[in-house]
Amino acid sequence: MHHMTVFDTPVIRPFFRLISQLCLKLMGWRVVGQLPDQPKYVIIGAFHTSNWDFVIGLSAAFMLRIKAYWVGKDNLFRAPFDIFFRWTGGIPINRSISQNLVERITEIYRARERLVVALAPEGTRKKVKHWKTGFYHIAVGAGVPIVLGFIDYRKKLCGLGPVLVPTGDIAADMEKIRRFYSGVTAKYPDMMGLPSIEPQKYRKTGS
Repeated sequence: MHHMTVFDTPVIRPFFRLISQLCLKLMGWRVVGQLPDQPKYVIIGAFHTSNWDFVIGLSAAFMLRIKAYWVGKDNLFRAPFDIFFRWTGGIPINRSISQNLVERITEIYRARERLVVALAPEGTRKKVKHWKTGFYHIAVGAGVPIVLGFIDYRKKLCGLGPVLVPTGDIAADMEKIRRFYSGVTAKYPDMMGLPSIEPQKYRKTGS
């Protein structure tokens, strides 16, 4: 899933880590949380209402030493930024084509000994009524936990929150996720919606 680039040298990541730390500190942000002591997990990040979410989230990832893959619209991966995005773990996808992304990522999890994928369950910066459930089905199918990442603009706090081990009861687990994110404020609060999924999907996975 990854290839070597000019950024893959021993000094580059520490350099970006230092820059990230300085920038976030100057802006008054704090980074909290720590990586789970597990080789494989899914990270979700909410709420996504601004392009600044990527900048702050990536800075927090450098500081926490998170080496995760993420998916984004293929039109983001254009020269000269495509090399940088791919180096940070970006995987371009064409949303106009059905790619069975959930199944593909689940199979990769099963095949690898170590893997972290970060996903934005809202799927867009626009306000959505329901979250996409791909992250949950990947975690259940691969047998890995879900780490609740967040960016709180009111508190200027970002990082990693609780680790959720999915039970397969998506209704119960989404309620736990909702409770956590109810205390998080997006950059544009009027564009955020608390975690919810379409009513017909509120059933136990696999039932």
